[in-house]
Amino acid sequence: MREPLIELTQVSFTYPGSDTPVLNDVSLTLHRGDFTAIIGSNGSGKSTLCKLFNGLIPHYYSGDYFGVTKVCGQLSETSSVAELSKRVGYVYQDFENQLVRPTVFDDVVFTPLNYGYADYQTRGQKALMMMGLSQVKDEFIWSLSGGQKHLLALAGALAMDPDILVIDEPISQLDPQHARHIYDILKRLNEEYGKTIIVIEHHAEFIADYCKEVVLMDQGHVEWKRPTREALSSVETLLRLGIYPPQVTQAAWLDLKSREQLKIEGTLLPIRMSEAEHWFHSRTYSMTNQNEQGPQRSSTPDSQKTLVVAEDIRLSYRTIQKKMHPVLDGVNLTLQSGEAVAIIGNNGAGKSSLLKLIAGIVKPTGGYMNVNGYSLKGMTPERMAGHVTYVYQNPEEMFIEDSVQKEVGYYVRAHRLPDASERINKVLESFRLTGLKDRDARLLSGGQQRRVALAIGAAIEPSIMLLDEPTANLDIATKQEMLSVLSTLKSHVETVVIATHDMQLVAEWASRIIVMHQGKVIADGTKEQIFEDMKLLERAGLLPTQLMELSRSLGLPRICYTLDDFMEFYKPIEDEDSQREGEGSSWTSSKRHLTVSP
Repeated sequence: MREPLIELTQVSFTYPGSDTPVLNDVSLTLHRGDFTAIIGSNGSGKSTLCKLFNGLIPHYYSGDYFGVTKVCGQLSETSSVAELSKRVGYVYQDFENQLVRPTVFDDVVFTPLNYGYADYQTRGQKALMMMGLSQVKDEFIWSLSGGQKHLLALAGALAMDPDILVIDEPISQLDPQHARHIYDILKRLNEEYGKTIIVIEHHAEFIADYCKEVVLMDQGHVEWKRPTREALSSVETLLRLGIYPPQVTQAAWLDLKSREQLKIEGTLLPIRMSEAEHWFHSRTYSMTNQNEQGPQRSSTPDSQKTLVVAEDIRLSYRTIQKKMHPVLDGVNLTLQSGEAVAIIGNNGAGKSSLLKLIAGIVKPTGGYMNVNGYSLKGMTPERMAGHVTYVYQNPEEMFIEDSVQKEVGYYVRAHRLPDASERINKVLESFRLTGLKDRDARLLSGGQQRRVALAIGAAIEPSIMLLDEPTANLDIATKQEMLSVLSTLKSHVETVVIATHDMQLVAEWASRIIVMHQGKVIADGTKEQIFEDMKLLERAGLLPTQLMELSRSLGLPRICYTLDDFMEFYKPIEDEDSQREGEGSSWTSSKRHLTVSP
């Protein structure tokens, strides 16, 4: 029998000002050595659940608390947060708030030093070594990349040598290569160092590759805890709750439905790429529309006008050592009205810096930029705000009021927009915020905060809207809703530019993709031009989506970007009996069955 480390018995919790419990009669047991993913839509109670594990609830967050929480044999109700923190390391969504000292080494030893451990330096050195940060131990925190900061927050938690590590959205703002690196480290901590790992995660592909079990939450309840393959194969249940399994799992599920095999629930489906390749290769198919060409880029409308011109733009900042650190190095680009532009690239490529330049928040140290007919030289951010809205990567940076409705209203009235009340109510409804309008935005879940920030930007209706990582911290259902929101913006905004690591959003939405690397634009084109260049993606620290990889692996004539596209392209033979004659070369007759590991 494995040792239980976390035991919850009939736990309920309600935040002040709310009549609805965010946790409702939760009972759950997690064991030593588990690698557990907690999934659920935004607002389902995932983050609140994890705050029970280190005693933040009931000791730090006020509210109505009932039930029993036991962590590593200690009752949390009678144990302090300080005591529980020795056993439970926690890395929050806003992990940068956990970095409290000026240099890397000072920060990693901060907690064990304050607990009075004589070996605090040894603990810090070991934690940095485990995270691969030993070479930067003397660097200043602000000079690190986003991925390095995330690793440092994890190292700070590890320095206490806890039994349990809880990471809330470990890869929400990371490029795919850095994200894979984080999970490789978590896997090593679990398998080699015996740490119990708990992640709150929306990215099902990472859950499939790394986690051993999945806990599903809905409206404050724990619906079930299942082994990962069984959990991700529960496609109908997950989709009903707005949770999307891996794309290859959905493709296999749609394949079964297309064959009218209606008793799908309970069937174990492929959850990894290699399994999906076997699944589709071992079935009988006819590849339809073999000569079909991919979607072409729409023609440029005659009414299109130039909104942004950047010529040899450079941006640097001065370090403490009085050296100039380049962020953007000779960027040239032109943005037109009517475009849906995605700027992609790895962490530190310069995406956010470019958006802030366009918004007038920072000034270039060299080159020329014109936005909506105005030179940035001499334009204040306040004047530029009438032309450009910038929605921050960290949404809480936009919050200054004590309710969601007041947040949206502040910006609407600050811009002296007409029909303020009607505009506010409309945008609250569009972003599913009406039920949250009286809540403090800073106390909402990460995904809900993102929706508030997007609602603020949409309400202003600028000429240019800039969105920095618009789908970070969002559940997949809300990400899909973002596509609808972005389409709606077309009638109110002349052009939309997003900086993102979300390749699925890019594939389904963007008409133009700009690839950045080390402060330079290294490619600019359509999604067909960008995603067919694997060397380019690798250089930029990016990865194609599962459907793109599966399309390439199966030898389809072109890359598929959506499930509908894939399933239309790759039809089962049962649907094409009339085409069997004369097409023998397009058919396979293998009767092999999928074999998967537990």
